[in-house]
Amino acid sequence: MPRSATRVVLDRQQRAALTALVRADWTPQKLAWRARIVLACADGLDDTAAARRGRTSRVSVGLWRKRFLCQGIAGLHDQPRPGRPAVLPPGKVNTVLTAVVQPPKGRTRWSIRSMARHAGVSKTRVQELWASNDLKPHLTGTFKLSRDPHFEPKFWDVIGLYLQPPHKALVLCCDEKSQCQALERTQPGLPLGVGHIRTRTHDYTRHGTVTLFAALNYLDGKIYSTTAARHTHAEWLAFLKTIERQTPRELALHLIVDNYATHKHPAVRVVY
Repeated sequence: MPRSATRVVLDRQQRAALTALVRADWTPQKLAWRARIVLACADGLDDTAAARRGRTSRVSVGLWRKRFLCQGIAGLHDQPRPGRPAVLPPGKVNTVLTAVVQPPKGRTRWSIRSMARHAGVSKTRVQELWASNDLKPHLTGTFKLSRDPHFEPKFWDVIGLYLQPPHKALVLCCDEKSQCQALERTQPGLPLGVGHIRTRTHDYTRHGTVTLFAALNYLDGKIYSTTAARHTHAEWLAFLKTIERQTPRELALHLIVDNYATHKHPAVRVVY
């Protein structure tokens, strides 16, 4: 007579975990199918009935029941496949990584397939080597040079202020951030997460946007800041006067700003 199969007994946590695998959308189908087999065996079905429910063979049912009894839920996952790892000669690896910065004649860059033909490897290995070394020949970044004829003297002037500020002077790095959301709430909401939606308090109110003006003293990290409804030369001038009131009178102020038009308005130049 054939021996009876070992009974599968699940505790509450194991049953909940297996049920979650079956119901979750992200579970691979083969893993969900194996979880259904174990649940069928735990419901008291023999190999034949469990195979009929899972549309498989008695041998497969016996295999996954034994794997679960020996290793638990971890036994339902695929084990690492045996085999020797692929090895590329160092010379080919060096070619793929170094030649990428030297485009072929008549072209602007290497493609994955052209590099694969040049190095004598598969396009998949070229893609893996480029990705692991953060090489992206298909992307191009842009930069912009200033057309100001006095750009270089200004550049060295700013560097000198940071490295060797004048005696009895205060160097501040100034900037502004427009379009800041003006939100009113009693406490921050919870972000979007697995199993729950984004939340916010019942008294959440949006008051449009404001502009943040800030000046940083890089020596001690102190920040002088203020907000305004608009971003014009009038608000910028008011911020400069605020800085002047909050800093010691015996110190000369050196402000480092960008070329935004508000900073160069004639009304600002007249006062400062």
